[in-house]
Amino acid sequence: MTALMTAASLSATLASVPARSPPRAPVARLRLRPRRRALLRCDAVSELAPAASAAYGVLLLGGSAFAYARSGSKGSIYGGLAGAALMGTAYYLMQSPETKAAGDAVGFGSAFLFACVFGIRLYNGRKLVPSGLLLALSLGALGVFYFAYLQDKV
Repeated sequence: MTALMTAASLSATLASVPARSPPRAPVARLRLRPRRRALLRCDAVSELAPAASAAYGVLLLGGSAFAYARSGSKGSIYGGLAGAALMGTAYYLMQSPETKAAGDAVGFGSAFLFACVFGIRLYNGRKLVPSGLLLALSLGALGVFYFAYLQDKV
């Protein structure tokens, strides 16, 4: 008798339970920490790269002219002219969507070359000015061109 009563009470209970709704999409987890914003987003850096190449080229040319006027160093003026020419080429290549990745690669290569040169000059001369500042500037340009190249290749 108890089995019959239990079955009857179970069927009454099941009749009072509403029908199941269709499954929902998974719920996103709660974030306990706020989402950090990226310092350099690739989208923004890709648009910043042409301006960075122009500014870096002008700074290299201006710095080499200053060094030549101050000390008469022909190596500085040749290096500055070469750097400005490379950055001008990178700027020109970045203007077209078909050659933008090539422009980023030229900018990256020349910034890497100048970072190596200024790093060696800083190590040998142990003077923070101008080698250390130019090394920091070259590393910053190197980062901009690296992230721009990654964005343009995707």
